[in-house]
Amino acid sequence: MDNHMEHKDQTLPDISHSILVNAPIHKVWSAVSTAEGLSAWFMPNDLEAVVGHEFHLNAGPFGQSPCKVTEVVAPKRLSFNWGKDWTLTFELVEREGQTEVTVIHSGWSAAQVTEFGQPHTAIRGNMDSGWSGLVLKLKAYSEE
Repeated sequence: MDNHMEHKDQTLPDISHSILVNAPIHKVWSAVSTAEGLSAWFMPNDLEAVVGHEFHLNAGPFGQSPCKVTEVVAPKRLSFNWGKDWTLTFELVEREGQTEVTVIHSGWSAAQVTEFGQPHTAIRGNMDSGWSGLVLKLKAYSEE
């Protein structure tokens, strides 16, 4: 078996959480695509929704995580690289005056460790639980 196949077998499933928000799509888009919006429910940052824009998420005790915007399809989809391994994607769909938001945290591999030496396998569950709470914060912020 070549290394490529071995590595492929080590891929872990994406973390994905969807929630229906009682707010128009443009309001939810602002919550995921602006520094102010993202800071209100996630982490302090200097995001600009421009492909190629490099910014940082302030991960508290873990310091500044480098990020880079990879895709912007306003007001439906925003993706950015987070740290050395991960990609965060926000997908928005209009649902009769409400907005369905799906957060996808991808880039997990059993063969990799984070910048801080933690195996992906060990922290993926924590991140999964974290996102279930964070989408509720996103919903509450967007519905204000």
